[in-house]
Amino acid sequence: MKLLITGGLGFIGSALVRNAISLGHSVINIDAMTYAGNPDNLSGISNNPLYFFEEADIREGGRLCEILETHKPDGVIHLAAETHVDRSIKFSSEFISTNVNGTYSLLESVLHYWEKRGNDEKFRFLHVSTDEVYGQLDDTGSFSEDSPYRPSSPYSASKAASDHLVNAWHITYGLPTLTTHCSNVYGKYQFPEKLIPRAIINGARKKMIPIYGNGKNIREWLHINDLVEALMRVLSDGEVGHTYNIGSRQEIANLSLVQMICEMLDSKFPGLSPHSQQIQFVNDRAGHDFRYSLNSSKIRNELGWNPSIDLDEGLTETVNWYLANDNWWEPLCENA
Repeated sequence: MKLLITGGLGFIGSALVRNAISLGHSVINIDAMTYAGNPDNLSGISNNPLYFFEEADIREGGRLCEILETHKPDGVIHLAAETHVDRSIKFSSEFISTNVNGTYSLLESVLHYWEKRGNDEKFRFLHVSTDEVYGQLDDTGSFSEDSPYRPSSPYSASKAASDHLVNAWHITYGLPTLTTHCSNVYGKYQFPEKLIPRAIINGARKKMIPIYGNGKNIREWLHINDLVEALMRVLSDGEVGHTYNIGSRQEIANLSLVQMICEMLDSKFPGLSPHSQQIQFVNDRAGHDFRYSLNSSKIRNELGWNPSIDLDEGLTETVNWYLANDNWWEPLCENA
C-alpha cells in the first residue's frame, strides 16, 4: 500500500513510519515540524526510496489537497496532534486549532480526494485517538468502545471532538473511517516531557523526578511496538465505521512505575545513592484523572491482536535506550 501518515516525525508516528516501510509499504509523511516533531526519529530511513516527506500543517486544506493529488495514497493514518495534557492546560487554543480544526481540514481534503477516486471501497482513513476521551475510572472497571465520552482536560476534549468529526464524516458522507483509542504508550524516541522519559533522564542526571499529587494515579501502559502492530492490524482488517480500544491490561500507579525506573537506574549506576531519593511530589495537575483502563477484548477477539511485551521487559529496554542515546534527548530537554 501507499500510506499517508500525518505527524510522522512524532513518537508514535515515526514508529509507525518505520514499521510500515519495513513491511514494504510506501509512506508519505506529513509533519508541521513543531517542537515534538524530530527528523532524527527517522534518520535511518530518510533516504529510503519508499519514504517521502512533506512539511505541511494539517490546517492547510489547499496544501493537503495538493499532497493527496501528487502522491495518491491508498489510505491515511491520522496521528498529527498536540498531545501533552500539561501544555493543553496552559495553551488550550493550540490544541483546539490543531486537534479539532486540523482534523476537520484533513477530513475535508481526504473526502474530496476519496470522491475523486470514485469512492474507492478499499481506501481507509484511520484516526488514532486516546483513552482519555472517556474520562476517569475509580478502582474497578474498564472502558469499552461504547463507554460515554467524559473528557476532563482541554487535550482530551479536543481529541473527543476530533473523534466525533471522524464519525460524522463516515455517517454523513460515507468516508471509510476507523478509530482507535490506546492506553498510555512508552518506548524509544518519546519526547522528554512525558512521564517515563522524564523519570529516566532526570534520574540519570541526578535531578529531581517530579510526581503529581500523591503518585497514586493509575495508568495502563502499552509498548510502542505493540501499538504499531495493532494500528496496522486495524488498518488492514478493521471493520469500517468501527472503533477499537488498544490496551495492554498492565496497570500501575505512577509512583510505583517511577520506583521501577529508579531501581533499574540503581542497577546501572551501582554505588550511588538510590535514585528513589530524587522523587519529589509536586502540586497535582488540574483535573487530573485518577485511573484509565481499556477493555480491549474487541481487537483481541475480532482481529487477533495481542500485546507481546510486558511492562518489565519494555521498561528495561526503554531505560537502556535512553541511557545509550543522550545525544538524541539532550538537545530536546530545553523544550521539555
